[in-house]
Amino acid sequence: MSSLTYLFLPLTVGAVTTPNRIWMAPLTRSRAGQPGDVPTELNARYYAQRASAGFIVSEATQISREGQGYAWTPGIYTDAQEAGWRRVVEAVHSAGGRMGLQLWHVGRVSHHLLQEGGQQPVAPSAVRAEKTECFVVLPDGTPAQVPVDLPRELSQREIRRIIGEYADSAVRARRAGFDLVEIHSANGYLLNQFLDLQANQRRDEYGGSLPNRARFLLEVVDAVTQAIGRERVGVRLSPKGVFSDMTVEGSWETALYVAAELDKRKIAYLHIAEPDWAGGPPLTEEERRSLRHAFAPVLVFCGGYDATRAEAAIAAGVADAIAFGKLFLANPDLPERFRRQAPLNAPDPSTFYGGGEKGYTDYPSLQTTGA
Repeated sequence: MSSLTYLFLPLTVGAVTTPNRIWMAPLTRSRAGQPGDVPTELNARYYAQRASAGFIVSEATQISREGQGYAWTPGIYTDAQEAGWRRVVEAVHSAGGRMGLQLWHVGRVSHHLLQEGGQQPVAPSAVRAEKTECFVVLPDGTPAQVPVDLPRELSQREIRRIIGEYADSAVRARRAGFDLVEIHSANGYLLNQFLDLQANQRRDEYGGSLPNRARFLLEVVDAVTQAIGRERVGVRLSPKGVFSDMTVEGSWETALYVAAELDKRKIAYLHIAEPDWAGGPPLTEEERRSLRHAFAPVLVFCGGYDATRAEAAIAAGVADAIAFGKLFLANPDLPERFRRQAPLNAPDPSTFYGGGEKGYTDYPSLQTTGA
């Protein structure tokens, strides 16, 4: 049996108490039902299999058609999508789990084939994300990775509209039964683009200085917390991350500023996607402790952790929980495998995106293998 102790302690996260600190990270799988990008029974089975996680953060879920950057990803802006997610959450709750919905707008990481009427994607500024692709279905029905389009700059009126869409989607998420929501401000998507010195070249109140670049995110946080309560809101950041053509310059100072602002708002948690998975410089232990100092509520880290390293981070007081992505993808009973120091299934990258049960709901648990 495992000597792990801290990973299996309960944790209060805003309005939710989790039985352990082993979180399932958000994982895009591109398996939403078509037409309409609606969660299905297959999605419900996938998440319910992983209900032993202390907390599940759903795959990134677009708050509007405009917010979509990859084919077959789910939304939370129609009644059908809300009903589909309700079935997913009911399955997770019936299996004893807890789940939050990650709210997503991709901004410039998109393509006209994904946009209503073939429109340009939107962004803080008309700056293309270089060496960045998105996943589309071509007019002949062929799935393909294609370079993202040049975006157009959002007007302030459109920014206010998007803030409202975040709040509306959070309300839908709560109606669907989600315990919390996570505002996705990481990995080069819209809110991260506003934080970024290179992507954001605006000269109005949403660009330039650090407080201006953080304004959009914080206005989204304020709108969502007003809509559903601060105890049900988390935020994800990716300091020093370079995914989707983000720049390292200034990103650490920005993360500390945002963390301190979120601390003032006493949201439920802050989720840090560490940069090393996408080629960015890794966080130092001193930087992790600086985040801990800036943000007093629940602090979650994700990226390259195994059970031993996760246990050490929590024991040291740096993290309150650790989220696991690929390990949870391939091991639906990951907490039990950690507890028993059991072998781990290896993930199959060829089935990460799109498809059906294969590489999705057919990874064996210890129970199904008789171990």
